[in-house]
Amino acid sequence: MIVLLTGSSGFVGTNFMRLSKDLDIVATDLLTTSLFDINFNGIDSVLHLAALVHQMKGAPEEQYFKINRDLAYDVAKRAKEQGVKQFVLMSTAKVYGESTTAGGYWNEESECAPSDPYGKSKYEAELLILGLEDDTFKVAIVRSPLVYGAGVKANMFSLIRLVDRLPILPLGGISNERSIIYIGNLVALLTRIIEEQASGVFIAGDRTPLSTTEMIKLIAAGFNRKVHLLKVPKFIMVGVSRILPSITNRLYGSLVLDNSNTNKVLNFMPPYSSEEGIREMVEWYKTRRK
Repeated sequence: MIVLLTGSSGFVGTNFMRLSKDLDIVATDLLTTSLFDINFNGIDSVLHLAALVHQMKGAPEEQYFKINRDLAYDVAKRAKEQGVKQFVLMSTAKVYGESTTAGGYWNEESECAPSDPYGKSKYEAELLILGLEDDTFKVAIVRSPLVYGAGVKANMFSLIRLVDRLPILPLGGISNERSIIYIGNLVALLTRIIEEQASGVFIAGDRTPLSTTEMIKLIAAGFNRKVHLLKVPKFIMVGVSRILPSITNRLYGSLVLDNSNTNKVLNFMPPYSSEEGIREMVEWYKTRRK
């Protein structure tokens, strides 16, 4: 099976090429290659990973829609015109919003209410590309939470570095739940969707969500040591949340995705536990820390 991969230089793309051994992958970088120079003839599936991801410092809003919506739709449309059978769009949990309520979760049927340009542009891309689907062109949408593993950057890398450098952290007793996915599990899911030529909306995720406190303990275990976690009084957290709402939400808020139906439909089970994934990620970090 021949798969054309966009976003091949990104975190997910490089790992997909490294781990997905049974697919014939044609890597494409849309930063250097024009869409009209891509030959889709003979391609069975397109896995579209190219995207402008959520930026902590922000990016012009129009750029999110230009890349995440318009470019994705143009790639899908051209792929369909040239006879590709399946288009797999890598989307995000942010199409639902920023956080789930206590005890709540999102699944494939949940209402989408994105609140930032990244989530909005991804959701609009989903709608446009799903509109292309017919009997000869299948569309699969994969909504993913935070992806982690060797080579991770941004928030997860910062958290590992904190655990590595600080013996005491004010992150104890956090009872939230956050869905995450190890890169090995995500590649396995994407591979199954392609091999089955599946269509529809799918939810990515590890076997179970973790609290921030549990995540930190697993990271510390990867360093073979304990970290002392202090529970911050509620009134302090209320004040901090007013000053740093986005950071506070990521550390204390919940974001739970229910991937049970996706796993049932695809007869799939994430092959790696979160413990295995975090341990591998920490081992990678050890080789690169300064």
